[in-house]
Amino acid sequence: MVPTPQSAPKTQAWTDALTAMLASGETARGQKVSRLGYFCEPYRPPSGIFSDKVIKVYRGAAGAELDRLARAHDAYLDFLHASGVRVPETRFLLVPVEGSRVPVIVQQALEPETMMRALMIGSPLPEALEVMQAAGEVIARFWSFAQGRPERVGFHPSIRNLAVVDGEGVFFDTFPPLIGYSHAEMGKVLVDFSSNRWLRAAAPLLRRRIEGIQNEWYVPMDTLVGLVGSACRLRPEDSEDFLVWGREFAASRMAIPPETIEAELSEPPRLPGYWTTVRNLLGMQGAPNTR
Repeated sequence: MVPTPQSAPKTQAWTDALTAMLASGETARGQKVSRLGYFCEPYRPPSGIFSDKVIKVYRGAAGAELDRLARAHDAYLDFLHASGVRVPETRFLLVPVEGSRVPVIVQQALEPETMMRALMIGSPLPEALEVMQAAGEVIARFWSFAQGRPERVGFHPSIRNLAVVDGEGVFFDTFPPLIGYSHAEMGKVLVDFSSNRWLRAAAPLLRRRIEGIQNEWYVPMDTLVGLVGSACRLRPEDSEDFLVWGREFAASRMAIPPETIEAELSEPPRLPGYWTTVRNLLGMQGAPNTR
C-alpha cells in the first residue's frame, strides 16, 4: 500500500538502513529463517531496528519491471487485506544500492512455534486437523473474495507459507505478487527473480516446466489439494484423515463439485513432475513435504 504521511518517515528510515546493510554485506550475518527459498533465503537480523522483522532480499531487474512489481505487490497486499486474509505487517521497498535498485520485503516476524509446519509435525492428530482447518479457512476466505473479480489473481497457501496464531491462519508469502500477471508473464517473473543463476541461464530449455510451477496457485481446488498433499507427505501415517478432512472441507466451505473432489482427493496427492524437476535441479530437497 502507498505509505501514508505518517508512515513515510518510517519508510525512508527503513530504506536508508537497508541501503547501508546491503552495501556493507551485513545481511549475511542475519539468522536465516529458511534454507529452501526459491527466490531468496529470508533472514532475521540479530539486533537493530529490524530485529523483530524478517528481511527478504531479491534480485534486481530492469527498471520498468521493478516498478510494475512494486505496484503489483501493493495491489496484492490490498487484495489480501480486503479478502480478510491475515498477513503480518509487510512492506515492499526498492532499495537504492550502487546506482541500482534492489527489491526488499520487510515483514513483522512470526514466532517459530507458530509456523504451520512446526505445528503439523509436533501436534497429535486432533490438533493437526485443527491446524488444517485454520489453514483451510484462509483458502476459503481468499477464493470467496476472488470469485468474479476481474484481475487474474492467485494464491500459494502451502504449509511453509502459513502460520497459526491464536487459532487463526496467517499467510506471509507475498512474493511474487500473484495479481495482474498473465501465465507467461508470471513465468518470466519466476525466472527473472530466481536466485539461481543456472536456472536463469537454462530458462529457454525449461520454460514450460518453470511456468508450470504456478499452475496450482490460480485454481481454488488446486490450492486446497496442494495443502492436503503436503500434509499427507509430511505425516503419511495420517494421510487418510487428511484426505477425509480435505473432502469435507472442499464440499462444505468451498462448494467444490463432488466429482472434482473425488478425482482430486481420493488418494494422497503427488507433486507435479514439473515442480519436482525444478526442485531437484535447484538442489531444494528439503524435508518430506517438499518432495
